[in-house]
Amino acid sequence: MKTIVSSPALTLFLGCSALTSSNGFTVPTTRAQITSRNTAGAITTKTTTSLQLSEEDDSDVEKMLAMAKQLREEANVALVELGKEAESRPVKVVDPATIPLSTAEASELLQPLNFEGGATAEEQSTALAEIDRFTKWNQCTGRKIRTYAVTQDGLKQKTSGKVTGDSLGVFGDPDVSLDDIKDLTVIVLVVSSILAVASLVFLPENIGATFTYLFGGIPIVFVAVGSTSPGLIADALASTKKTRDDDVEKSARICVHEAGHFLCGYLCGLPVKSYEITAEDVPCVEFHVTGSGDLAREYTNEEIAALSVVAMSGSVAEVIEFEQAKGGANDLVALDGCFRRSKEFLGAAKQEDLTRWGALLSYQLLTENKEIFAKLVQAFKRKDSIKDCIAIIESRS
Repeated sequence: MKTIVSSPALTLFLGCSALTSSNGFTVPTTRAQITSRNTAGAITTKTTTSLQLSEEDDSDVEKMLAMAKQLREEANVALVELGKEAESRPVKVVDPATIPLSTAEASELLQPLNFEGGATAEEQSTALAEIDRFTKWNQCTGRKIRTYAVTQDGLKQKTSGKVTGDSLGVFGDPDVSLDDIKDLTVIVLVVSSILAVASLVFLPENIGATFTYLFGGIPIVFVAVGSTSPGLIADALASTKKTRDDDVEKSARICVHEAGHFLCGYLCGLPVKSYEITAEDVPCVEFHVTGSGDLAREYTNEEIAALSVVAMSGSVAEVIEFEQAKGGANDLVALDGCFRRSKEFLGAAKQEDLTRWGALLSYQLLTENKEIFAKLVQAFKRKDSIKDCIAIIESRS
């Protein structure tokens, strides 16, 4: 008795035969006759057959692919039975960043997320992380998010002299000079003194004394505010110098400022908390401080680092676009509040290092993504939605 051993070739042959058997399915084909003349002058005719696939045959194609996969598995089993190694085909891993993604496609992928309806921080973080074709979300992890000491000279050198304490507006509004502050101080003191004396002279005794004390306390309050938050006084002085052109420039500045926040916040993986149109008729974005929301707890070093980048990104964006920032005072105040909630104690020197490091990294992120940043600024001027802004960040050609 002879024993017949099945081979991979035989298995593949039997499988292919099954494709054309009456119990299988038939692949649509077309036949064409090709007439040619050979060297002897004789005319020959050949018949060719080609596959005809249309959209209606998608199910048949899927069946063929499934059967081919099954045949490969059976062939591998037969090879193992014969004492040979099964064939393996290397899987080619495709980098999502190399696959083009249009703005419309990116927007379509964001449809399940309802930002305007109040999607939570966790919902945003989870959903954005699960979209395989998105490559920008929370990009600043690992090596980039590790902080290091940055000196003022180092910051200036690594940003080609653009980002400095003066250009960031750390020392107040550049349109307001020290002489303006001095003049305002003298005016407050003189006017308060005159009003205090006049109250005592022209008003009834008890009432006059009360107003005298109130007017006398105004200079003290003014000095206290100037010592703790000089930016508030500088902003008040700057507002008195505004013109119509300044209002147009301010609107453009806010768009640049907020676009810088939005881009760096997205790259650092901070979910959007609110996105509203301000009194200046431009969008303003606010982030959750962590991917889990604004929890009443202390912040980790990684969270403090991300917040440092996002806080400084608005002023740095202004420096890139206008060479001088004017709207970063509130960001510095907010960052100071975050420093106070750090798990690790942050002294004054460490806070200054983190602030300069945040400015440096935000500068690098904005310049590395300058085309996206430019498109995002235009989106803010159009008052585009959160989804539209994210789609701009994630789209690529």
